[in-house]
Amino acid sequence: MPAARRFAALSTSEPPTGQQVLLRQAVVLGGSVAGLMAARVLSDHAEQVLIVERDDLDLPGDEPRLGVPQGSQVHALLPSGLNQLKRWFPGFYEEALAAGAVNPPPRTNRFYLDGRLRQDPPSESPPAALISSRPFLESLIRQRVRALPNVRFLRARAEGLVFEGDAVAGVRLDGGEEPADFVVDATGRSSRLGDWLEANGFPKPEMKRMGIKLNYATALFRRPANPSVWSCISVANPGPGKVARIGGFTPIEGDRWTMLVSGYAGDRPDRDDLDFRRRCVEDFPPEFGEVATTAEQVGEVITYHQADSRRREFHRLRRFPSRLVAAGDAVASFNPVYGQGMTSAMLHASALSEYLRGDPDLARPARSYFADVKVIVDAAWQVSTMADLALPHVDGPYPRGYKAIQWISGRIFKASMRDQRVNQQLGKVTAMLAHPSALAEPRFLARALAIGARSTA
Repeated sequence: MPAARRFAALSTSEPPTGQQVLLRQAVVLGGSVAGLMAARVLSDHAEQVLIVERDDLDLPGDEPRLGVPQGSQVHALLPSGLNQLKRWFPGFYEEALAAGAVNPPPRTNRFYLDGRLRQDPPSESPPAALISSRPFLESLIRQRVRALPNVRFLRARAEGLVFEGDAVAGVRLDGGEEPADFVVDATGRSSRLGDWLEANGFPKPEMKRMGIKLNYATALFRRPANPSVWSCISVANPGPGKVARIGGFTPIEGDRWTMLVSGYAGDRPDRDDLDFRRRCVEDFPPEFGEVATTAEQVGEVITYHQADSRRREFHRLRRFPSRLVAAGDAVASFNPVYGQGMTSAMLHASALSEYLRGDPDLARPARSYFADVKVIVDAAWQVSTMADLALPHVDGPYPRGYKAIQWISGRIFKASMRDQRVNQQLGKVTAMLAHPSALAEPRFLARALAIGARSTA
């Protein structure tokens, strides 16, 4: 099946049907967004689901966990991710808004590209948004999962897997062992699954990396009741005499703004309040400086560094245990400025549902699951890494046909600045509502290239 059609099936917002109980106990390693979403899916197919998480999960809803070092930074839930939350937790959107999440009023959001304000035509029915801090959103998802009668949580550290032949039969924890008919590794970027596989005679998945050297700094500010601008995003592309920077501020729960400024390589925002405000005033559009110099700052500036984007190529392994899958950042993590992480994890849960509702042979490796996850990872990886490859300090790896792809992507982007139909299709791809291959559909591509050519004349 073409990638675009498969991606459309996985990103559907239609409620799942055809669930059947296949397992006694399923174990999810990791209680972050990827693990919680996997547990929700497994609750339809297992008598009991156990979530193993080393962090304290009884923290207040606005306090980041130690295991999520970027938890205090700006997080985006893309429209595709919101669709999945609505799909798996009916009423979640309304519940989140009632608890303090934000859907900004129409025409109060601004987007700057290379210092130029980009205006989208007014819409009679602007798309719904759900904006909050990462800990707040994760806490709400966790509450919904905790309420499931066949899901329980265990605070422990995963130390390995138990095998019976070529099948996983349990997990090793720092407090003993737990039997499992199915295991999901959702332990994040630092997953040790490859080492566990290798120690038990299985091949270790290849890891692909792209060095990005991203530097973040985030601060919180008090938000007045009715600001004229609720959110603002600024993207500055690299070029002669220009420094690549991405920044943004968004409204979150508690009548606050969370504001992020970023840099790459040697451009490193630090924890100094004065330096943060200086960057907002000097390096970003005036809305940033206005918030940073007039609103009350809440707490300290928090920094974060991510050296690379990475993906583990599970789909390439010729030998892999049955009754085992990986999800979320344990498979792939991307440059976080594009907001793909949480949404990708939610789509991995959709892939898990497709696998378990497809009458799987549990004695065999879950190859159809990893094939579907590859479709999702490819979509996010293509969008983020093509943008990152334009950064002067990033030196690959380059995809086959990179120069041609770069030229075509540039024309599509320029066309999106002038043509609403092109802009809408490009927006669906960046929002993970459509696969990037949708941009190669002949009629769309012909239109985009023609308009893009006129914009360069």
